[in-house]
Formats: sequence, structure tokens, C-alpha cells
Amino acid sequence: MKMAVLGVAASVVAASIGATTIDFDQDRPGALPLGWSAGVTGSGSPRWAVEPDPSAPSSPNALKQSGSGTFPWCVTKNAVLQDGFVEVKFKPLSGKQDQAGGVVWRWKDGNNYSVARANALENNVTLYYTAGGRRTSIMEADAPVAANAWHALRVQFAGKRIVVWLDGKTYIDVEDSHIEGAGAVGVWTKADSVTTFDDFGYGG
Repeated sequence: MKMAVLGVAASVVAASIGATTIDFDQDRPGALPLGWSAGVTGSGSPRWAVEPDPSAPSSPNALKQSGSGTFPWCVTKNAVLQDGFVEVKFKPLSGKQDQAGGVVWRWKDGNNYSVARANALENNVTLYYTAGGRRTSIMEADAPVAANAWHALRVQFAGKRIVVWLDGKTYIDVEDSHIEGAGAVGVWTKADSVTTFDDFGYGG
């Protein structure tokens, strides 16, 4: 597992009891946000960094993955949740193998976590668990995922139940117990996906 941690000023733009949203707007371009770690499940050379993006839902900045790897991830260890929600707005920009954007939760390390992702090349939403570095599909649903457009992905998780929304519509509602207990939350891509993320939210 590869990991990098850089300290910069994180920006929290909306918060209520048990809910936080991070917009990356006060973070230094070219670096990771404060308290975030980045790496890859498998192999490769992902590149996660805050970058200026005037198209971002809360501009001027967004978090971008512009490298490549088996399954690049970027998580904030400031949030450790067992039950709650994680959400993000993402924009798939390019990729010949994949154009994916996802969220992770109950993240123990770079080889063990739950992940839900939407893919613009496949026009679907898929729920997975990753254990011992191996990703396994739990459920998949067809969904419109336009490239070069912003989408909202949200996952609610409580006990065994997992519900996945894309752009306000429920696509997956299932029970699964492969990844249990508390863990970190974050964002995720696959292969050569170049994807931008903004307004990352979580809560218990």
C-alpha cells in the first residue's frame, strides 16, 4: 500500500450536528487537503491534489485524481464512522479503461473497505467490498452517468443495510456484512479515470 499525507488548511463549508461538508477551497493547489491520505489498492501511480476548477459546484477548488492505478483512493482519517453517510459531487473527465468516481467507507486500510462507484463508460452504479486487496461486486444497477458533467453520489450505511443514490435517485438498497465496524471515509477511482471531486460530506 502506498500512502502520502500532506498538511494544508482544510475548509469546512457546511456543518450541523453529525454532518460535515468539505469544499477544498482554502487548501493549497497541488497538495492534499489537511488530514487526508492517498494511495492505491493494487499498483500504479495515482496523483491526488487540490486544483483550481471554476466549474466546481463550490468553486474555486476541487480535489482531482489525474494519475492511474488499479484502485486509487483518498481518505480523511479525521472521520471514523461505523454507521452514517458519505457523499460527494464528482465529475468524470476522461479515461479509456474507466471513467469512474466513487466513495469509500468503513475504510480500515488500503486493502479493506467498502466502495460504491458510478461509471460514465458503463452507465451504471456498483456496490463493492474490498477485502485483502481484492474487490468483489455486491450489486450493480444501470444508471445514466454523463461524462464531463457533475453528479452527486451518496451512500447511507447502518448495520448491514447499504443504500446508494446517484443524483437523488436510489439505485441500490441491500444488506451486506462483509465490511463491518468503524472506519474512515473518502473518495475512489479506478484505472486511468481522471476524476474531479467537490463538496465531500459525511456524518453519523
